[in-house]
Amino acid sequence: MKKNKETEKIGRAGTLKKILFWDILAFGGLVIIIWLNELFDLPHRYLGAVSTPINWRESLCETLAILLVACFTILRSSRLLRRMRHMEGILPVCASCKRIRDGKGSWHQIESYIQDASEAQFSHGICPDCAERLYPELVKQRDAGEDSGRV
Repeated sequence: MKKNKETEKIGRAGTLKKILFWDILAFGGLVIIIWLNELFDLPHRYLGAVSTPINWRESLCETLAILLVACFTILRSSRLLRRMRHMEGILPVCASCKRIRDGKGSWHQIESYIQDASEAQFSHGICPDCAERLYPELVKQRDAGEDSGRV
């Protein structure tokens, strides 16, 4: 069990680093575009727009706004990732009853194991193949009812 938690921490740390990398890259790219636009007047140069003078204050305000949004986004992403629970690795499953063995050697129903290890909830039903195998008389009644209703 200890090994699984260590693996989970490493997996989360790697995921968080990837998210932070892409967030910083995206917001950094926006800041660079703002300053390149201010310094080189990109709309004038490439789109033929009217030339505008350099406005350092406007660019600084835009940069600060982007940095505030970046901080909020990065903090929110890291909080959500810390709250997220995920399972990885190999789960030993009984070939007959489909129960799962945990790290302590205890066997659990698949539903309870997944609910304990994640935030998933279960709803049960019966697939058509199992319904036909387990309740053939009900399937025949249903099919007969559907056939009589058709014109």
